[in-house]
Amino acid sequence: MRVVSADEINRVLSYPALIEALREAFRADIKVPLRHHHPIAQPGAEAIMLLMPAWTTAGAANATPFLGCKIVTCFPDNARISKPSIFGSYMLMSGTTGEPLAVMDGTTLTAWRTACASALAASYLAREDASHLVMVGAGALAPHLVRAHASVRPIKKVTLWNRTRGRAVQAAFGLAVGGIETEVTEDLEAAVRDADIVSCATLSATPLVRGKWLKKGAHVDLVGAYTPKMREADDDAIKRARVYVDTRAGALKEAGDIVQPLKSGALKKDSIHGDLFELTRGKAKGRSGNMQVTLFKSVGTAIEDLAAAMLVWARL
Repeated sequence: MRVVSADEINRVLSYPALIEALREAFRADIKVPLRHHHPIAQPGAEAIMLLMPAWTTAGAANATPFLGCKIVTCFPDNARISKPSIFGSYMLMSGTTGEPLAVMDGTTLTAWRTACASALAASYLAREDASHLVMVGAGALAPHLVRAHASVRPIKKVTLWNRTRGRAVQAAFGLAVGGIETEVTEDLEAAVRDADIVSCATLSATPLVRGKWLKKGAHVDLVGAYTPKMREADDDAIKRARVYVDTRAGALKEAGDIVQPLKSGALKKDSIHGDLFELTRGKAKGRSGNMQVTLFKSVGTAIEDLAAAMLVWARL
């Protein structure tokens, strides 16, 4: 069994390749049970452990069967001790024998697949001429989200906002080293009002993005708020937008940006216009006009992890 490090994953993956791998995965016959979601009591914020299995269908044409499972922990208070909030490991196994093939750095794999899932959605939902990206949040996901979006849309301007300016400056510097000039702002409203794409990756419990700030034609990408109690966009944003999700099962149960508007009446179940299965298979229509506001809520699915792990394995 091979141990695959974060550096190896970063070396073999590219955003365009993974986006296309995800597109094909959502079109394929991959089995995904509901993930196990276990709260863990802590002195401060509650922690969470996730178990996320998935497997390809044996006998699929021109495909070697695989199965895999990711174990993820999220400890929100880790920032106080300068540690990441999220850790994870991914086990990739043979779908023929069940033999373990590799243990991969799940944190890095998750960052790649999460960002590329958002970019996959943006390829259907963001305006083709979208050039200004506002990134809300400066955690480990932020650089991946910026680069992934820039691989599907002609992003020329990136504006970064974070509650702590120092972390925003650090993230902007890292992006600049990689060739993406990024400005840091403390005026989130002004930035959002000018944005073609607003991507959020935070642990916020209250809305950060207001619907009244969104200009016509904007696309909103919500990646954080992974529990029903968290929220990144307000009800006005939900009301103004054509709403899409990665998977209905996950979003309707776990995503605060979907669960709370459903409870308040700001959103109806039949007002969710599609998920990634439907978008990639042509069963749901994406953006239908340049003035339309679109919103995508990502919760994460084991399909994405398996597709990413399979691509890494193929490229090692």
